[in-house]
Amino acid sequence: MANPNYYFYGFIIMIYCVVLLIAPISAGDDAGTSLLGGKKLIIGLPYNSGYAQFVDIIQLNTTNDNHQVVQVRGYSIDVFKATIAYLERQHYNVSFEFRAFVNGDGNNAGDYNALVRQISEEKYDAVVGDVTILANRLDDADFTVPYTHSNVKMLVKIRHDPRLNMWIFLRPFSWSLWLCVAINSIFIGAIILFMERNVQRDSTLENSPCRKQFSGVSILWFPVVQAIFPERESLAKNCSRFVLVMWLILVFVLMQSYTACLSSILTVHQLQPQYLSENDVIKDPNINVGYRSGSFVGDLLPINRARVKNYSSIEEYKDALDKGSHKGGVDAVFDEAPYFKVFFSHYGSNDYAVVGTRHNAGGFGFAFRKGSTLISYFSKAILNISESNEMDKIEERYFGANDEYGENQYISKSSSIDASPSLTAYSFAGLFMVIGTLSLLALLISENHIWRKPVMLAKTYSQQFFSSNSSRISSLEEGSTTRSNVDKKCSADNGTLPV
Repeated sequence: MANPNYYFYGFIIMIYCVVLLIAPISAGDDAGTSLLGGKKLIIGLPYNSGYAQFVDIIQLNTTNDNHQVVQVRGYSIDVFKATIAYLERQHYNVSFEFRAFVNGDGNNAGDYNALVRQISEEKYDAVVGDVTILANRLDDADFTVPYTHSNVKMLVKIRHDPRLNMWIFLRPFSWSLWLCVAINSIFIGAIILFMERNVQRDSTLENSPCRKQFSGVSILWFPVVQAIFPERESLAKNCSRFVLVMWLILVFVLMQSYTACLSSILTVHQLQPQYLSENDVIKDPNINVGYRSGSFVGDLLPINRARVKNYSSIEEYKDALDKGSHKGGVDAVFDEAPYFKVFFSHYGSNDYAVVGTRHNAGGFGFAFRKGSTLISYFSKAILNISESNEMDKIEERYFGANDEYGENQYISKSSSIDASPSLTAYSFAGLFMVIGTLSLLALLISENHIWRKPVMLAKTYSQQFFSSNSSRISSLEEGSTTRSNVDKKCSADNGTLPV
């Protein structure tokens, strides 16, 4: 029979093993309890902010005075729920309750500053929504790291001027390049007509330039006609045809460059905003500006209050911009960047543009009570979902998949018409030099009778010169030989040796 102590010790060991196995799960539960202190988070939400894409309270419990939110959605809500999901994956139990910031009549109880102030008054434990991190709000609450940036931008209409500039077709080329093209045209025309001047009258080439008057008009007109209708004028000499081919190559390169540059200039003109900077709007006393109701942006504008109007939705933004200041609207709207994402997701960027300003903000964040230990946990959760593609999926859900509002679509001074400079003569200096040199060589080859006569004269003169020198040298040599023979004969007669 087995010893009873054996069963007892075995039972104790089994219990110990079970405790070791469930310890990590229990530790996670204990950590979750210690994180929240065993209480439910009371979270305040902005009510009827005008931008349902961020916080949209669908159903509100009106049976009690707590104004508990039954159903809510929005970009800020989804980001908050994503952080909660991350904390739960880290074995933290998080319990929370949403409450709308409304008064006794069920209407909005105040602006965002008043909403954040409810945390210091211990009405809420936290505030979630499109709440910007500002210096004055840090007196009432602490914020997590921002989950989206919210710099202040200026929304204006794009200028669609059908008239543009009546001389814009001259902009692709600088005046120096236009002058070089004209000079080169005259130069090519003069060379071709000069080479074709001696074509016989009975030539079968009835359209040869030789049959026409050699004048300044023909010099100017001939290259232009050849560039447009190459088959209209026939040339008799191969050298003339060669120069014409060089001219057509130059014209082809210039036409392609002109078309590309003009297209670029017209595109930039089409994308030009009415105002390129904040100063253009502020300094003009005839321009009205707008901003979002309840936003801190209105306090940043150094403009006479009579020129400032506030709006509560993107629909009002559009109507005001379409009217313009002269019809009771505005010419520019100042707001934070995330709200313009909503605007462009609805109306696109064909008629509107965003221009940067000198004002910055801290971004959207979650507000908690000052000194709360929850801030570090939620900040870490925000950073983790920002580093993953989860944040991108949330943005795509509410603002669309396109990058229509991306920074690469901002229009500023750097993308003005000056960003497409005119082409200068230096840009084609090499091409002009090559074609000019080849044309001169063709002229020299074609008109060899002009320089052949001086060459022949020089050759004849040199031959005569060398011939005369040779004759003189020969005569001197003959004289020297004759004298030597005479001396020898005289010496032989006298019986003496020659000296």
